[in-house]
Amino acid sequence: MKYTDTHCHIYTEQFDEDRNEVINSSIGLGIRRFLLPAIDSTYSERLINLASNYPNQIFPMFGLHPCSVKENWKEELKLVEHDLFNNSSNLNPVAVGEIGLDLYWDRSFLEQQVEALEIQINWAKKLELPIVIHVRDAFDEIFEVIDSLNDDSLTGVFHCFTGNLSQANHILDYGGFKLGLGGVLTFKNSGLDKTIEQIDLRHLILETDSPYLAPHPHRGKRNEPAYLMVVAKKLAEVKGVLLEEVSRVTERNTNEIFFPKQLED
Repeated sequence: MKYTDTHCHIYTEQFDEDRNEVINSSIGLGIRRFLLPAIDSTYSERLINLASNYPNQIFPMFGLHPCSVKENWKEELKLVEHDLFNNSSNLNPVAVGEIGLDLYWDRSFLEQQVEALEIQINWAKKLELPIVIHVRDAFDEIFEVIDSLNDDSLTGVFHCFTGNLSQANHILDYGGFKLGLGGVLTFKNSGLDKTIEQIDLRHLILETDSPYLAPHPHRGKRNEPAYLMVVAKKLAEVKGVLLEEVSRVTERNTNEIFFPKQLED
């Protein structure tokens, strides 16, 4: 069985002591690909270097995380634009991300977050790349943006989906989006399992969001790609299917969004 961790920040300092061991142990479990979402310029060099060191396993995204949209957001976006359009790193990004809206910590930059999101969505359209959406305490606001910009060319994933069934259906009605599932699926009181019971497996992909949101029974510890197997097993349980089916379908779903040429082979 093969798997892809479609969202992990294994370039951050939490992995400085054992990064290669973490990657290799995950590969040994069948996790063959790791997709790295960007945060902001403070992590760009780390992300690019790691992707360069593992060209067949690790794939970069470029974008500005909504929590990094601050006073200097326009300067940050210029750097993202350079990474996306100039390809000076000789790396081909698999997505524009992670981008979105986050009103959990601070609402004072909502207007700037919306503008940054709209700009990056339009870049994704020009480049024919999917988008990776981060949304926290902002479903209504982000739906307003996507509703206005969605068309047949827009694809992507709402990563770390934790919404309700109505919100899930709103996303899936766009036509080109999947839901990213991580450790929250295993949290006993999240209720996410009840929502996912009602969502077809063809709409779902797997992620860890490492080093954050480790699944039960590792909750509270550093998350890592190897724990993707915990999420996969929980998804198999929730959907009442074999683990092999989870692997087969989520890998196809991942290819549909991030590696469409592989579907043509």
